[in-house]
Amino acid sequence: MSLYQDFKPSILFLAKFIGLYIVLNVAYGFYLDASKGEADIMTKWVTEQTASIIDAYEDKITTGPKEDLKSIFIFKDSQAILSVYEGCNGLNVMVIFVSFLIAYGKIGKRMLWFIPLGIVVIHLFNILRILLLFHVTISMPDFLYFSHKYLFTAFIYIAVFGMWALWIFKVNEK
Repeated sequence: MSLYQDFKPSILFLAKFIGLYIVLNVAYGFYLDASKGEADIMTKWVTEQTASIIDAYEDKITTGPKEDLKSIFIFKDSQAILSVYEGCNGLNVMVIFVSFLIAYGKIGKRMLWFIPLGIVVIHLFNILRILLLFHVTISMPDFLYFSHKYLFTAFIYIAVFGMWALWIFKVNEK
């Protein structure tokens, strides 16, 4: 047997995943370009949702644009605490999630409900991630870089891996 035949399922998976990932990332780039130098709608929405949750138990929480206009600040008592940039809106993680699912199997009824469920789970984990970063910024600012770059990034990707495992082992029709 040829090497291609031995690895054909893996090669096809990788080709579909990479192709779809590139297409969806290009679409994401057009989406960001349409924002015309301002923070995109999803970033505003995620920031406002996070601020609303914090406002339920903290006083004087507001949001507003950062000087560069591509970020949104979360303010406490009119002091900027956390800047939420377009990369923090969770859309790129959702692109990776969807690309994997579509590359892994055929589109069917189960996938049509699992993809929106996964997107909601990723969105909720992302809001929790931003909320935790807000509190790290206030209580342990020296820990912010590590928390943002490694700890809470791992947090959201563990959720994605969990959703993929659920798909592969429990939900998928194969």
